[in-house]
Amino acid sequence: MREQKLTALDGTALDDGPASELERQLGAGGAPAAAEQPRRKHLPLLLYGALSFCFGLAMYLTGVLMVFPRYLLGLNPLLEPVAEWIVWYSGVPIMAGVGLALVDLLYFLERKKPDVPVRYSPLLNRSVTVALTAYNDEESIGDAVRDFLAHPLVKRVIVVSNNSRDRTFERAEQAGAITFNEEAPGYGRCVFRCLTEAARFDDVDLVVLCEGDLTFRAYDVEKLLAYAPHGDIVNGTRTAEPLRQYLTQLSTFMYYGNVFVGKLLEAKHLGRGTITDVGTTYKLCRRDSLLKLLPKLDPAVNLEFNAHFLDVALGEGNVLIECPVTFHQRVGVSKGGNINNLRGFTVGIRMIAGIVFGWKRLA
Repeated sequence: MREQKLTALDGTALDDGPASELERQLGAGGAPAAAEQPRRKHLPLLLYGALSFCFGLAMYLTGVLMVFPRYLLGLNPLLEPVAEWIVWYSGVPIMAGVGLALVDLLYFLERKKPDVPVRYSPLLNRSVTVALTAYNDEESIGDAVRDFLAHPLVKRVIVVSNNSRDRTFERAEQAGAITFNEEAPGYGRCVFRCLTEAARFDDVDLVVLCEGDLTFRAYDVEKLLAYAPHGDIVNGTRTAEPLRQYLTQLSTFMYYGNVFVGKLLEAKHLGRGTITDVGTTYKLCRRDSLLKLLPKLDPAVNLEFNAHFLDVALGEGNVLIECPVTFHQRVGVSKGGNINNLRGFTVGIRMIAGIVFGWKRLA
């Protein structure tokens, strides 16, 4: 495993000097530091209401569609009372969902939304550390690294390879990246390692997370920076149609699935953010906020990690802003949740399970 030593501004190796800020935050041996006091929790009634409404609607459609087996298969005497029961009682979860949603929106919203002015905290240091995830991306990683390094505000580029079996590591080094290999398999562990290594550099105040498959571009760093004074995390969203290439691995089904899950997460943290893309990797984080957030994240969460990251960040009180970014056709073959619609559906269901029931069940 080839890993470059981290150096401070004076050129000394951080490993040979005093403990870095990240090490002090995480504690010796990477053990999490003491967690902050949790924010006051509110029941996500809008989230439960939306799920109840969707369940009732699914019941109703199931009852209606039973007309086909009833008459085509000659099962009407057997299935008609079942279909009637399903259609009739589908109104219960539908009305319960509407009721819960109205209570949350009309009564609790003003209590859940933070009573604070619009945040504006100017950036004293606009330089960023960019961290790229990579897994068998030898065709794209070199160009991705060079793209970001050419940006005047990018101080350095880190590439974390998740046990790539091709020349990803070599191509990243040749392009000028600081390279690390994350031996534990899983997208979540790769992203967590990216954020951890990037947060070690204290000569910048901002960390940009991205992928090494050329689906994103360095020029969008400027867009993320434009929103950074207003929040702790700027999440790049791929849902602005004019900024999305026609043919990408994000199919129409996955596109609207991302929006749907994003709205469920938005409903859970009512009044805390507008969310339209839970699967995007491209995001900017303030380093001080990231240092506090890292001990709360679970790297064992796999392809659902980006939704996990946003959920935990909002739960810890971070201010989340969305920013439209350009999205391009990837170079190489997709290996994550975008392989096909079935894989995307599975990841989406697991995201919903994590949002509703907690992420420990998915780790």
